[in-house]
Amino acid sequence: MIPSANRRTGVNIERYIAFVLGRRWHVIGLTVLAMLMLASGARFVEISTEYRQLFDKDDPQLIALEALEDTFTAADAALIAIAPLEGSVFTRETLGAIEELTETAWLTPYSVRVDSLANYAHSWVSGDTLTVGPLVDEAAHLDDAALAEIEKTALSESEIVDRLISPDGRTAGLTVTVALPENREAANVEVTDFLRAALDDARKKHPDLTFHLTGDLELNRTMRDALQGEFNILAPFALAVILAVAALLLRSVWGTAALLLVLVSVVISAVGFAGWTGMRLTGANSTAPMIVMTVSVAHSVHVVGTILSGLSRGLDRNAAIGISLRSNIWPVFLTSLTTAIGFLSLNFSESPPFRILGNIVAFGVLCAFVYSVTLLPALMSILPMRSQARRTVSVEFFDRFAGFVITFRRALLWTFGILVVVLVIGIPRIELTDNWTEQFDNSYEFRRAADFVAENLTGLESLEYSLSAGREGGITDPQYLRKVDAFAEWFRKQPEVSHVQAFPDVLKRLNRNMHGDDPAFNRLPEDPALSAQYLLLYEFSLPNGRDLNNQIDVGKSTTRMSVVVHRLSSKRLISLDERAQDWLEENAGDLMTDATGIAVAFAHVTRRNIESMLRGTITAMAVVSLLLLFVFRNWRLGLISLIPNFLPAAVTFGLWGYLIGSVGIAASIVTAIAFGIVVDDTIHFLTKYARARKEGLSPPDSVRSAFRAVGYALWTTSAIFALGFMVFTLSGLESNTTLGLLVGIMIVIALVADFMLLPTLLLVLDRDGRKKHAHGTDTTDGIPN
Repeated sequence: MIPSANRRTGVNIERYIAFVLGRRWHVIGLTVLAMLMLASGARFVEISTEYRQLFDKDDPQLIALEALEDTFTAADAALIAIAPLEGSVFTRETLGAIEELTETAWLTPYSVRVDSLANYAHSWVSGDTLTVGPLVDEAAHLDDAALAEIEKTALSESEIVDRLISPDGRTAGLTVTVALPENREAANVEVTDFLRAALDDARKKHPDLTFHLTGDLELNRTMRDALQGEFNILAPFALAVILAVAALLLRSVWGTAALLLVLVSVVISAVGFAGWTGMRLTGANSTAPMIVMTVSVAHSVHVVGTILSGLSRGLDRNAAIGISLRSNIWPVFLTSLTTAIGFLSLNFSESPPFRILGNIVAFGVLCAFVYSVTLLPALMSILPMRSQARRTVSVEFFDRFAGFVITFRRALLWTFGILVVVLVIGIPRIELTDNWTEQFDNSYEFRRAADFVAENLTGLESLEYSLSAGREGGITDPQYLRKVDAFAEWFRKQPEVSHVQAFPDVLKRLNRNMHGDDPAFNRLPEDPALSAQYLLLYEFSLPNGRDLNNQIDVGKSTTRMSVVVHRLSSKRLISLDERAQDWLEENAGDLMTDATGIAVAFAHVTRRNIESMLRGTITAMAVVSLLLLFVFRNWRLGLISLIPNFLPAAVTFGLWGYLIGSVGIAASIVTAIAFGIVVDDTIHFLTKYARARKEGLSPPDSVRSAFRAVGYALWTTSAIFALGFMVFTLSGLESNTTLGLLVGIMIVIALVADFMLLPTLLLVLDRDGRKKHAHGTDTTDGIPN
């Protein structure tokens, strides 16, 4: 006998079906109206390409970076590498081009400083007078002796080697530092437009030279261009792939058309929700609309697939729709809920864009459920659907496949066990390698320029240290200078470091100048008054725009040390800073300070994000696991369901460790994203299995029944999921490529687990032969009905 609560639930579902079919035009009108109201918020969506959007406002690394900018020159800069096709840069033509470009760079909007080989503040002494002037002046009129002297001077100055000139003299650098106004993104476009145009002109005028533009300003601009490409090209392509696969597998034009209408409704509702709630799209969450589209299609496929199956058996449209809603409304609700929980776990992320991604997709998934049980069946009831023979071959295939699994269940269980152990061992091989210079693939000029600069001139990542002397005017104190100099020398001995810029180098050069450029005096002055006098003379001699504000603060109480490194993974960059902290603690405790800089901030937020997302994913898994235990009301089925849900992530990362060995920040959210998806197939299979068991079938017959009922639908949705995410691998953004590939692989592994491991576990472990759950509760699809 069915309990009254369950009977009432069944009556309510019947009433709901009668309402949807009886008032189909009202249902369509109301859902379309709600969709349009949500979609209208899309006009408020903001798109940001600022790397600072990756950080919370109270992020310690971001606060340290902003404090550095407040103390010294602004950190926003562009780096231009200039190299002749052959030979060194020390020719009249190349030096002249650098000289011209330096003058042009001063015209860059918002520029506050330009540094190049041409305007390097070269100092020398004539009699008792300290003279400071540009290293290159009117290059076109230089004779060979002057060129040789410039080359000798440039390659001997540690302040500019590996920064403005390569050690082999074949590549020169030019940096433009800007102070962006409040509207940073618009100003960034203005700056990069100017620099790109200037380099185009330079290339036409000097065809024998190559020019390469990089730096954080160009990074932000390239991200903006990339996002436009993602929205304009990749998103439509992803939709086309999803619809093509759905059409191929459903084999119904009208069914696919209804699917398209629902998908469009879901996506624009989710984007509108983002606009109404003030969410901002960035490079890190730009895939949100595509993920919504990919994830949401599963609900519609289950509903449409069951309707088409009913039509193929000769049922009329309304009868087929009724069966579809009865069969799918609870499983689809559960899968929507678990998927939403998986994406909502992204709120544990340390990075705001990932939290936004999770919230947009979670809302989209819930919209997909609502539209799938309202708009979709109402549409299907008015479309000219016709009965057609279909899926006979697929049913026979899954019958045979079920027989294979039943026959070889123990062999399959042992095989899976061995494979899982072997693959999971690969997880420790993975290294965290987030690097802001490698956010794009080689299809982007920024990446090609960054690679050229890293290989031929200097590193693009730096650790920035603000070293306090403890008092105003204290930076000329010999004891302070010796500590800073020793710290700089320690860094220069580290294999990861390509260049160190430190204030003591300026005073050592001045001391050498004042002693007739005798190399023996390339050391720090012992007298603090003498150091202060040297500094005063030097500052008075510097031309406008060439001051030392990028190295010393106004009160002369703090100096900045910049440590440029070769390309390092996040882990190695943090490790280098930790070694530096250990050195400071042991040798100069009063200088103790944390490193900052863009690369450092990226490294720390990546590490913290992985730690926080580990907690978030575990929480989501725990919530979903308890939900499944409650839903099935059978601890055995509930516990069995956990295994095929947890293993895909571990196996995928183990396989990745063997094949690739490195991941970036995108990997920290993959498990949370994929977990909510892979649970769906498990729920659909187990609900059909549980129904068969309640009807008195044995475990083997229940497995066959489950395969017949949902085998084709699970194959269909998994194919759509996997191919939909695999489209992301066509993105030029490394994070999107990694995300798509990892999730795609995980979905394929999850399908294999649900088709081969889950039924095997059920056959081996569910052998008590009971036909009723605890307390005699009868269920349909494993859910009270």
